[in-house]
Amino acid sequence: MASRRDFLQQGARLCAFGALGAPLIAAAQNTDLQPPPDLFDAQLLDLDFWVKPRTLSLVRPQSGERTKVLYWKDGEVIDSAYQELCHILRDVNGRESAPIDPKLFEMLWGTQAFITRYGMQQPLEILSGYRTEASNKRLIEEGIPAARKSLHMMGKAADIRIASLNEEVLGGLIRSFRQGGVGYYYRSGPRGGWIHADTGLNRTWKG
Repeated sequence: MASRRDFLQQGARLCAFGALGAPLIAAAQNTDLQPPPDLFDAQLLDLDFWVKPRTLSLVRPQSGERTKVLYWKDGEVIDSAYQELCHILRDVNGRESAPIDPKLFEMLWGTQAFITRYGMQQPLEILSGYRTEASNKRLIEEGIPAARKSLHMMGKAADIRIASLNEEVLGGLIRSFRQGGVGYYYRSGPRGGWIHADTGLNRTWKG
C-alpha cells in the first residue's frame, strides 16, 4: 500500500485543475442552468470550478460522525484536513485508518460541489472507505458485495450515497468524471442503494 507521504506528494503535484485533469473543462460557463437530474454531466464544468478552494462535507452513518472541512487551497492539499478525511474514511469495524488516494477525494468533492451549484446541499454519506484485508474477507464470507482484490484495501475506493439522488443519477455523474470505476448497487427500501467509486481503471458494473 502507498504511504501517507506518497499520497500527499501526489496531492501536492496536482495541477490547478486537481486530479481530475484538463479533459473535464468545457465551454459551458452558466451556473444558473437547472438541468434535469438525469443530465448531470461533469464535462460541462468551467475552469473556475477547479481552481477554487475545496471543502468536503461528509457523514459516516455507521459511526454517526460528520465533518465539513476545507482540504485543498491554492493548489495544495492541507495536511491536517487530509488526515481528518482519512480518519472519516477509515475501516470502522477494523478500527484502522490508512492513506486515502487524493484523487478519490477530488472525485468526491467534484461530485458534491457540482450538485451544490443546483441547490443540493446534502453531505455525502460514506458507507465504506478503507477496508482492512480481514474486513474485506469477512464481507465476502457474509455474501456482501466485495472483490477479493478490492481497491478499498488500497485506499482508492468508497461506497457513497446522496439522499436526494438515485443510483442512476449519482452514478452517471461520477462516471462522467472519467477517472475510475463506478459500480451501481440497487437496493429497495427507504435508504435505497449506493454507488461504488474508485480511482482504478475506467469501468462500470451493476451489483
